[in-house]
Amino acid sequence: MILQLPQAESDQQARAAGSGLLEFCRYGERTVLRQSVAKSPLKLLNPKNHGNAAWVYMSSYGGGFLGGDAFRLDLNVREGAKALLATQASTKIYRSEQLSSQTICATVGEDALLVISPDPVVPFASSSFSQRQTFHLNERANLVVVDWLNAGRWACGERWAFDHYQSQIIICRQGRTLAFESLRLNPAEGSISNRMDRFNTLLCAMISGPALAEDAARLLAEISAMPLQRRGDMVVTASAMKESGVLLRIGAVSPEHAGRALRQYLSFLCPLLGDDPWSRKW
Repeated sequence: MILQLPQAESDQQARAAGSGLLEFCRYGERTVLRQSVAKSPLKLLNPKNHGNAAWVYMSSYGGGFLGGDAFRLDLNVREGAKALLATQASTKIYRSEQLSSQTICATVGEDALLVISPDPVVPFASSSFSQRQTFHLNERANLVVVDWLNAGRWACGERWAFDHYQSQIIICRQGRTLAFESLRLNPAEGSISNRMDRFNTLLCAMISGPALAEDAARLLAEISAMPLQRRGDMVVTASAMKESGVLLRIGAVSPEHAGRALRQYLSFLCPLLGDDPWSRKW
């Protein structure tokens, strides 16, 4: 269910190329997408699922980010609603001398759940990309955000060959900063390929909220107790966040390794969403 509402704020957002607006509301036991506004080249798809949450997939008419693209998506998850934001496939960053960028800004209401789980970003050689995600949580709001990066098209000889990559995640609850995660990779500061050694995928996942505190504590204890493997295909770490949250970091030799681990660690979300958003992936 998608209603296009003629609100001034929505119209103003729609005038900017690559801008979008989403509003999720709870009606009875289900969440519906009350507003969905997208301006080309951004596309927002709202498929049906078997659960009580609303799912939206981000895409673009160019199949990825072209030089100069600047996407901005604003989300509002109202009280008690459950929303998933994902992508159809990996986010490709095409070769260009111009920077492309993405900004996501979300507000999550009381007892609501927002899950951000895109496929990895794949920057082509000589590409530049910057991303900033900001989340404003109410006191009992719940959030899971996944952010991951692939080395590029290493089958084509493009391994960590991009010009610039930067990603920031900021999580605040009622004005209190819970987390600030920032990653910047630039070959001018040293060979990225040498620094990454055998790893071709970097992933982080942040979990916060009272409804997720028990699962966050379990993951923290479980991963902290894992033995280190010498020259393993994957390295996983877990760090405590403020107010019973957890930050997971994964370095893996392939996105398949990281994806399978991610699906395992976030399996507790499937009952909350009423369906498995990763059932056909990895």
